[in-house]
Amino acid sequence: MSNILFGNMGRRSFLKSAGAAGLAVGGTMIGITKSAHASEFEINMQLGWLASNGQLGEVAADALGYYKAEGLTLKISPGGPSVDGVASVAAGSANIGQVSSSPSLMMARAAGIPIKCFASGYQQHPFTYFSLKTNPINTPQDMIGKTIGTQGTAKILLRALLAKHQIKESDVDIVVMGGDMAPLMTGQVDAVSGWQSNINALKILGDQRNDMRLWDAGIQLYANPYYASDENLKNHPDKFEGFVRATAKGWGWVHANPMEAAELLVKRYPNLNIEAEREAVPLILSYVFNSETKAGGWGTMRRDNWESQIKTYSDLGQFKKGAPKLDDVMTTSILDATVNDRPKIG
Repeated sequence: MSNILFGNMGRRSFLKSAGAAGLAVGGTMIGITKSAHASEFEINMQLGWLASNGQLGEVAADALGYYKAEGLTLKISPGGPSVDGVASVAAGSANIGQVSSSPSLMMARAAGIPIKCFASGYQQHPFTYFSLKTNPINTPQDMIGKTIGTQGTAKILLRALLAKHQIKESDVDIVVMGGDMAPLMTGQVDAVSGWQSNINALKILGDQRNDMRLWDAGIQLYANPYYASDENLKNHPDKFEGFVRATAKGWGWVHANPMEAAELLVKRYPNLNIEAEREAVPLILSYVFNSETKAGGWGTMRRDNWESQIKTYSDLGQFKKGAPKLDDVMTTSILDATVNDRPKIG
């Protein structure tokens, strides 16, 4: 899982880091190139993290030839602490990116970086506060007087949650920590934040685990959003439409063939554990498909949801140069063009 937030990188810092990395920062930012197959174009998809079950649909679509049918080849580039995926996409080193959470894209746009979201991988964010049944936290009000462990990049989410429910930050003891669940088991904290989809990390909690999702508590973010540069979206809409059609079809196949999909994923990434991935697929699918996708198709997203997110972060003073405009943060143009090609599964 990558960082929840995009760091405090201004446009000048972005250009400097992109230049140091040898990326083009002037002129066109095409980045969509002919593949080794003369008639196909390569899509380089830059992740904000290592490949995982969040890419089940892409892996299936690639293995089943869906990208090839669109005249595309797919390269999935892993991310990590030393990889600035947003800079790579904005500068043209990669033509599609995917980050863990939608606020990263809002923060990047507010810093003047020319990227925007064109589809959402998960309809609801898996970010959750985990407690124990012996000391459950079921509502934000239950956090009052408690010690909450959260990641440094996710502290803003806890602040947003408390503000929404008119809870003073001083009424909650906030401890910055990693994603280890052990401090919860030993009583050092009353809750720990993390992703529901992190099956292996959560096993330690066993049947004592108690969940309060950030989404259910009123902070509704998108997870695994897809984004691209303004330049590429403007000049190559057909390539993005082809990518979305193929990816949507891949996720539809995963929905119909979940165990086979897990096998394809582990075949491509042998470092993953097949049993854990089989266990995770149903949960992943519950985030990818719901009532929103039943109506709007895979990858859909709502403008009012994005507006709410921007307002939440603006109210918390996160945009140093002012809040970004909605149409600079997201576009439905690719989704609108593929509305009849994306599976409507709920």
